[in-house]
Amino acid sequence: MTKFPYLRQDFAASLVVFLVALPLCVGVAVASGVPAELGLVTGIVGGIVTGLLRGSSLQVSGPAAGLTVLVFEAVSEFGLPVLGVIVLAAGLLQLVMGALKLGRWFRAISVAVVEGMLAGIGLVIIAGQLYAAAGLKAPVSGIDKILGLPGATVDALGSTAALASLAVGAGTIAVMVGWKKLPKKAQTVPGALAAVILATVAAPAFGLPVATVEVNGLLGSVQLPGADALGALADPAVLGTILAFTLIASAESLFSAAAVDRLHDGPRTEYDKELMAQGAGNAVCGVLGALPMTAVIVRSSANVAAGARTKASRVLHGVWLLLFAALLPWALALIPLPALAGILVHAGWKLIPFRGVVSLWRGHRGEALILVVTAVAIVTVNMFEGVLIGLALSVVKTAWETSHVRLEVIDKGAGPIQAYLSGNATFLRLPKILDSLEALPQDRPVELDLSGLHHLDHACRTALETWAERHSATGTEPVKVTSLGLA
Repeated sequence: MTKFPYLRQDFAASLVVFLVALPLCVGVAVASGVPAELGLVTGIVGGIVTGLLRGSSLQVSGPAAGLTVLVFEAVSEFGLPVLGVIVLAAGLLQLVMGALKLGRWFRAISVAVVEGMLAGIGLVIIAGQLYAAAGLKAPVSGIDKILGLPGATVDALGSTAALASLAVGAGTIAVMVGWKKLPKKAQTVPGALAAVILATVAAPAFGLPVATVEVNGLLGSVQLPGADALGALADPAVLGTILAFTLIASAESLFSAAAVDRLHDGPRTEYDKELMAQGAGNAVCGVLGALPMTAVIVRSSANVAAGARTKASRVLHGVWLLLFAALLPWALALIPLPALAGILVHAGWKLIPFRGVVSLWRGHRGEALILVVTAVAIVTVNMFEGVLIGLALSVVKTAWETSHVRLEVIDKGAGPIQAYLSGNATFLRLPKILDSLEALPQDRPVELDLSGLHHLDHACRTALETWAERHSATGTEPVKVTSLGLA
């Protein structure tokens, strides 16, 4: 036991994480439009492969609700065989980024963009899974999912089968919400697992006409990428999807690592190594044709709360998932689809940072605006472009805030007018600078002092030179510029 001093704690924690991960792995796979077993494959790889590697010792990886929308779009557009190629390429890209020590730079991404991304994903998941809970086919785009809900409600109310399906989904959500109010001993069984078990028992007991998970078998679901699928790498749209998978999965994993570090006093995350561990896991998932993985805060926090002390707990959770997939695959066929939809609706709701929006609005309205715009863009356009819009807004906001410039004009009535520029002169503040300078009297000499500037970009430099030439008309002394090397 001296070789494994925390084996008892890690063993117990691994069982808890396994019970939390099982319904989520299956639910994320079904919501992503792929066989349920592929969710288990990603959970297994996340536990055993990524779990053994260095990085963050206590966070747990697997298929994440945050990538559900992107995976569904990719499978719909390119087909399931190409998904493996996309995930493999994203994993290799993560390995390269980790080797180049780019992991720490993901912490520089605006928290508002990440939370906006999760909020947008959450909204699309909720809207899409409401259709699944009623046994209806959901529209493809996020905005169509939301706009189509009133019509879907009318259709559901007129169908006995849809109402029965909705009842199972609603019951699943109710159990998960109410489970947290039970005594601590009862909560040793995760709420999601309890809800799925109750739904699995209730559906046949009451003779409810609800669809259940389709089972193909673990080996039947695994597809190694073929030559045709690899040929899809020549498609620019596939390359864009790979980039989206890489950026979003990496950001979600490393933000999760930072959050997990705040939950325990053990070793801190090595961000570059964690990025490489995620890359290795995604590369293996890609070879197996499975879902992409990220570190998942729900499973990770459950791991810490259950008393895990080393990476053994997350590796063992992968072993339990493997044993379940190998020995009890038939159990998946008993699970009602609306129960999994209920789990995903609950997960999507938790992705929306309601308190975060309120607190940001009180203290940082610009950040709150970026969060909301990112979420709306993801819903109305798509995942990748929505995140790019959020990042662009964040960069513009930062540039605007850092480009503070002050123009002080001193006119003593006689002699030259003195103009002092200080701060950071960038193109964003150029209109304000030029308006002030052009308002100076044309028939008076001007001394322009730039020595107080920390930064002068090319656009401002050119504009100031042009203004000085115009002001130095015939009969007026040339503008005298003091710049300390800036001009």
